[in-house]
Amino acid sequence: MQALAADRALPTATAQRSGAAKQLGCFKQSVRGTRVQHKARSAAAQPGLLQTGLAVQAVAAPERDTQMGSARYQTNSVMAVILGGGAGTRLYPLTKNRAKPAVPIGGAYRLIDVPMSNCINSGISKIYILTQFNSTSLNRHLARTYNFGASGVRFGGEGFVEVLAATQTPTDKEWFQGTADAVRQYAWLFRDIKNRNVEDIVILSGDHLYRMDYMKFVDHHRANGADVTIGCLPVDATRASDFGLMKIDGEGKIIEFAEKPKGDALENMKVDTTVLGLSAEAAQQTPFIASMGIYVFKKSLMLDLLDANKTSHDFGGEIIPQTAQDHKVQAYLFNDYWEDIGTIESFFNANLALTHNPPNFQFHDPQGPIYTSPRFLPPAKVIKSRLTDAIVSHGSYLRECTVNHAIIGLRSRINEGVTIQVGVGSGYVDAMIMGCDYYESDSQRRALREAGAVPMGIGAGCTLRNVIVDKNARIGDNVQIINKEGVQEAAREEEGYFIRSGIVVVLRNQTIASGTII
Repeated sequence: MQALAADRALPTATAQRSGAAKQLGCFKQSVRGTRVQHKARSAAAQPGLLQTGLAVQAVAAPERDTQMGSARYQTNSVMAVILGGGAGTRLYPLTKNRAKPAVPIGGAYRLIDVPMSNCINSGISKIYILTQFNSTSLNRHLARTYNFGASGVRFGGEGFVEVLAATQTPTDKEWFQGTADAVRQYAWLFRDIKNRNVEDIVILSGDHLYRMDYMKFVDHHRANGADVTIGCLPVDATRASDFGLMKIDGEGKIIEFAEKPKGDALENMKVDTTVLGLSAEAAQQTPFIASMGIYVFKKSLMLDLLDANKTSHDFGGEIIPQTAQDHKVQAYLFNDYWEDIGTIESFFNANLALTHNPPNFQFHDPQGPIYTSPRFLPPAKVIKSRLTDAIVSHGSYLRECTVNHAIIGLRSRINEGVTIQVGVGSGYVDAMIMGCDYYESDSQRRALREAGAVPMGIGAGCTLRNVIVDKNARIGDNVQIINKEGVQEAAREEEGYFIRSGIVVVLRNQTIASGTII
C-alpha cells in the first residue's frame, strides 16, 4: 500500500472529530515486542490477524457508527468533488503538458495536494477528482500519493479517491462545458448505491492555496438549514472589483450577486460583515465578501438542479444565482490566507510568500500538514554557498552559488558561480527552479558536455532574476535570464521560453544554450 509522504497517521483538524480520525486512520496495529512463531498460514487463519509479506499484524475491526450526530456519521455522509479545471491558458506555458492542479508549487508539492490534504485533515474520506485537460501527470501523482489500498483500507472500507475523466457516452457527446456540466455528466455516479449515505457534497477547486477544515464549512451549512453554502472571503475596496461579490441579509443569506463590479455597482455590494463574525473594526476595513469558488450542496437538491437546468454549465455564474431566488443560499466566512493560482503572476507571488519569515502559508503546519508523494530522496547538499530566505527541496545539489529569495525544487542542480539576485525594487521571488524528474549521473553529464550538449540544471556562472525554470530544463554556462529589455509579454516558444507579466518562464525539457542573454 502506497503511503502518504508525511510519516504519521492522518490527523483531523479538530478534537471534535478525533474519534472519526482514529477510524479513518490506520486500523492496523503492528505486533511489536513479541516474536511470532506460528507459521504464516496458521496465523492468517486466526480471526483479527492479517499477513502482509512476512509480518503479521493485528487488525482492529472498525465499528460501524451510523448514529445520527456522531462524528463518524457526519464525515461519512459528506463527499468531496474536486474540479480539475479547464485548459489553464492563463497559466500557460506551465500547463502546456500538465493540468492546472498538477503544477508544482513550494518546491516539493503540487496544487492538487492542497484540497486533497484539506479533505484528509477534515476527515472527509469520499473524494472524486474530475479531470479533462492534460491529466496524465495529475492522474499519476494521485495514484502514487493517495492510493489507500484495496477496498479503501485506510478509510475503513468505505472511503475512496477516484479520478473521473471527461468522456463521451451515448447520452453525453460533449466534453465538460463548465463546472456544473462536469458534475452533471457524472450525476449517475453520485446517485449510485455506494454513495447512498451521502447527504452533502462539497465542491472544490484544484488550483487554490489555503488551509481549511471543510467539516466546519459543512457544519455551518447544516446548522443554518441551508440548501447551498458558499465559502467567501472578506475583502477591501482595493481588491473587491477583482472578484465575484455577494450581498447578504442580516442572517447571512445571500440575496444578490455581482461579477467584478466597479463604480456605483461596487459601492452597492457593501455589506455588514459583522453578521458573519468579523469584529466591527475588521468589518469596516473589509465591507465586501467575495466568492472562493467552493460550495456545499445538499446532494438531492444539487442533482435536481442539474437535471432541471441542463443549459446552465457553471455553478458560480448560473446555477447558484438561479438557486438563490427560491432556495436558502448561505454565506460562510473564511477569514484566513487564500490565493487563487490562476495566472503566472499570482503563481509567482504565491511562491514568493512561502519564502517570507514568517510566511503567509506553511506546508508543514503540524495541525494540518499538506501531504504529497513520497519520493525517498536524500537531503539537499549545499557546498560553500550563500542562501538567503530560500526553500531548498530534497535531492538538490548546490555548489559555490548565491541564492536570494528563491524556491529550489526537487533534484535541482545549481552549479558554481550561479547568482540568483534580488532585482532593484523587486518584490518577487527572484527565481523558482522546479527541479528535475530524475537524476543524471556524473558520467552522463560528462558525456553530454563532451558531445557539446547541456546537462540538466543551472550551468556555471549563470545569473537569474524574476524567472521560473520548469522541470528538466537545461541552462548552459554563463546564461543571463534577467529580462534585460523589460518585456512584459512575449511568446518565444521556439527559443524555449515565454515572458508573462514580466516574468521569464523557461519551458519544461527545454535547453538554453551557453552564453544566452534573455
